[in-house]
Amino acid sequence: MTIKFSRRRFLSTSAGALGAIAMPHLSRAADRPAITHGVQSGDVTVDGGVVWARADRPSQMLVDVATTESFKDARALPPIAALPESDFTAKMLLENLPAGQDIFYRVRFRDLSHTAIEGEPAVGRFRSAPADRRDVSFVWGGDVAGQGWGINPDDGGMFTFSAMRKHRPDFLLHSGDTIYADGVIPSEVKLADGKIWKNVTIPEKAKVAETLDEFRAAHKYNFTDDNVRAFNAEVPIFVQWDDHEVTNNWSPSKELPATYKERNITLLAARAARAFHEMYPMRESIVEPGRVYRQISYGPHLDVFVLDERSYRGPNGANQETAYGPAAYFLGPDQMAWLKRGLLNSRATWKVIASDMPLSLIVYDDAANKKGSEAFAQGDGPPRGRELEIADLLRFIKMAPIRNTVWLTADVHYAAAHYYDPNKAQFQDFEPFWEFVSGPLHAGTFGPNELDNTFGPDVRFIKAPGLDKQNLPPSAGMQFFGHVKIDGASGQMTVTLRDRADVALWSTTLDPMPA
Repeated sequence: MTIKFSRRRFLSTSAGALGAIAMPHLSRAADRPAITHGVQSGDVTVDGGVVWARADRPSQMLVDVATTESFKDARALPPIAALPESDFTAKMLLENLPAGQDIFYRVRFRDLSHTAIEGEPAVGRFRSAPADRRDVSFVWGGDVAGQGWGINPDDGGMFTFSAMRKHRPDFLLHSGDTIYADGVIPSEVKLADGKIWKNVTIPEKAKVAETLDEFRAAHKYNFTDDNVRAFNAEVPIFVQWDDHEVTNNWSPSKELPATYKERNITLLAARAARAFHEMYPMRESIVEPGRVYRQISYGPHLDVFVLDERSYRGPNGANQETAYGPAAYFLGPDQMAWLKRGLLNSRATWKVIASDMPLSLIVYDDAANKKGSEAFAQGDGPPRGRELEIADLLRFIKMAPIRNTVWLTADVHYAAAHYYDPNKAQFQDFEPFWEFVSGPLHAGTFGPNELDNTFGPDVRFIKAPGLDKQNLPPSAGMQFFGHVKIDGASGQMTVTLRDRADVALWSTTLDPMPA
């Protein structure tokens, strides 16, 4: 097997520190650079993927890649730098890999000041996307370390990641709220039954994140959990962001509460975005550095369209206007045009639209007073404001016609299945489709939210604590993830909503419509 790597693999690290000749290994253990937060892979396609790691000092990241666990056919790749400017993180794009193959990678760091000194390696793996119509399996969910529920070893840590890992999925579609930058994690929380929830804590999580280092620390906090690190080493991540990577319900109009000394929401979002891109193995856009939305093709049966519903939105508010314009943007015109082109050109059996917010669940920016729209939904009636964007997209999908679209999302901290039926909707110019909601992966459990009837969602399943039981801890067992299986022979998609004990709560099988 020949594996080639172009110089484009240098994604977000300096390209200046090269050294292709391996130096003698020294055994000065105390002086060796260490991998601090495990390894990750992500954005895997039919011929490649991204590998990530973080060092504890200025270093060169060294990667060996192979198609056998023994690494007998390994190829050593030229090093790339992990520098203070990126918080010692580095990520490398591996290209020209064989399709449908288990890929093993081994990462270690070499000290920049003493290049003869190398640290201990860490091993990870992923499966490249298939070129043929084989079975595909993946999990999805969102919302991690929210509402003050951090890592509690007495409760098994972030246990949902262990449950997901048992399914050996091809990848995790992370639907956002990867962190809660606006949420404090206290050392202890008294539960309703009198028991004490005990969190692992770090100094940076004693306040809201405002500096770049505080945003970085919130991501690294999650990576200290044993379940998360073990999962990351075996399962690639397709990651998107939502609001809590910055602050609750953020938009350009966001007024920050008194807990913030930094009052500039644009600056806060810029720092959060930099930390987000540093901490995950995402393919980076040359056209628009820092872009989150992207298409990931995972073989003939599946294209995933990862959306960004934060970076281009207008201000949160009433959004009641009937003429669509910048004030009501949610995806924005450029992202919308990209999505339409991608859907139109896709030849995959299934087109999964990864939305970081549900389409018809009402989410108030001012929840206490039920004011201001944070989400797409504007309340019952014909499309208004942001809903006009979705109406335009759904009409386009119908007219094209584009078959077999499925929406996957999280955000609202409970599990649900919504069937969108034009016969039950105020806006009817679309074909029926499914939207599935999962999560939280490890956060407080809420809900259920109020639905509006603009697009006619029919609730086929819901698992939520009820309006009188808000912010249940992970120990209550109401942590959820979704599991998708696509049969290679028939193309059928089976969607199952599961809890953290890996109990199947609800499932449906969808037959693909012919193109």
